[in-house]
Amino acid sequence: MPGRPVRLLVPSDAATVAVRDGLDALRAEVELPVDYPHDALAEADAAARRGPDDTRLPGTRADRTDVPFVTIDPEGSTDLDQAVHVARRDTGWRVQYAIADVAAFVAPGGPLDAETHRRGATCYSPDGRVPLHPTVLSEGAASLLPDQVRPAVLWRVDLDADGEPVDVHVERALVRSRAQLSYAQAQASLDAGSADDLLEALAAVGRLREARERERGGASLDVPEQEVVRADDGTFDLRFRATLPVEGWNAQISLLTGIVAARLMLDAGVGVVRTLPPADPRDVARLRRTAAALDIAWPDDVPYPDLLAGLDSRRGPHAAFLREATTLFRGAGYRSFGAVDAPVPTGDDAEHAAIRAPYAHVTAPLRRLVDRYGTEVCLAAVGGHDVPAWVRDALPGLPATMARTGRRVAAFDRGALDLVEAVVLAPRVGETFTGVVVDVDEPRDGRARGALQLRDPAVVAPVLGAGPAALPLGEALDARLDEVSVVHRRVTFVAR
Repeated sequence: MPGRPVRLLVPSDAATVAVRDGLDALRAEVELPVDYPHDALAEADAAARRGPDDTRLPGTRADRTDVPFVTIDPEGSTDLDQAVHVARRDTGWRVQYAIADVAAFVAPGGPLDAETHRRGATCYSPDGRVPLHPTVLSEGAASLLPDQVRPAVLWRVDLDADGEPVDVHVERALVRSRAQLSYAQAQASLDAGSADDLLEALAAVGRLREARERERGGASLDVPEQEVVRADDGTFDLRFRATLPVEGWNAQISLLTGIVAARLMLDAGVGVVRTLPPADPRDVARLRRTAAALDIAWPDDVPYPDLLAGLDSRRGPHAAFLREATTLFRGAGYRSFGAVDAPVPTGDDAEHAAIRAPYAHVTAPLRRLVDRYGTEVCLAAVGGHDVPAWVRDALPGLPATMARTGRRVAAFDRGALDLVEAVVLAPRVGETFTGVVVDVDEPRDGRARGALQLRDPAVVAPVLGAGPAALPLGEALDARLDEVSVVHRRVTFVAR
């Protein structure tokens, strides 16, 4: 499920301290692991000093340091999982995607391995992040930092002229990124016409893959990052950081890799895939009401992917809609197979409904536990050797581990968003806002309860009414901001 990232861009003052205290309390509430056990840290430090230990990994490591890879990430990123190179090839394209080789640093069954299973994934917060791996690895020895020779798992995917894969190869390699680009830098060079051949090729392949996605009926969410900013008058406001086209094109490379990885594992009869059932019709209906609330035209005959293709996350209403569209991703999970009598999934059971294809997570092993295991299965499938025993032994329990840790991260994400929305609205208690009722719950204690989509700021908050008729679903409504509690991360409106 796409995240709902929030960044805190405010100076250090009393309100900011309240936010940071609230985030600390939230971390404790959801039992988010923050500190690493001493033995896990000691193992990470030793692995960083030693470098990759290839003696316990099957196969050899090719030298691909001649390939001019680059990384493209948000400004200031240091946990760099992926480096990319794209070039024309005959009548098609060659995509080379280097992924941090985390298995080269983490010994199966050791204290660091155990701690990564406890965490499951990196958790991003308005005031920083709680990483899956200690920073000596995730931001140091294992990260694909520029001008550093790094161990990687290198995917080579050859595409035809339409952007469809025709050949796939995976190998362990040494790589060296030539540059660390931010999304803004990459987009600026493309817009100015000064981009090099690599970025131009990335843009071309990204557009081709977006077109193939729409043909499949798939949909990628351009989820904008929400920022909390203090205005000149000392109040806070919410704004969305515009998502740039190059972010979508870069994401298509990751999606392509996940699609071919899933195919490799399904053909091999062993592995773990990411699954998503079709969207609940009630969630689709709610999203249509949200579109109406934001004045976004969604005709009945326009498919959901086509609607998304016409949205621009730089526009506030569109950004708000895209954030709410993440509700359609409920039910995403993992399915492992090929171990302990787990059958190979087929048909809809093997498919990710939003991508409309089988799909696997293999491109972010620094930040997501499951990727390390899927990667090893793919290396075995292509290399013609057995899947390592430590991978097979872990496969049956991986879906439950990722579900458990994913729920914790999702709870933190929801709480963090509620917290910063409370901060923004706290100075405006008693004011009247206009919004649209996008959801209604069963009445309790004689009062109607629902959700109100505001236009400015673009948030969804609980609203109460005197009776069922007080909250007309899908209609505009004036409501008074009745209560805000930053400590309890609660905002409540009352219909007027």
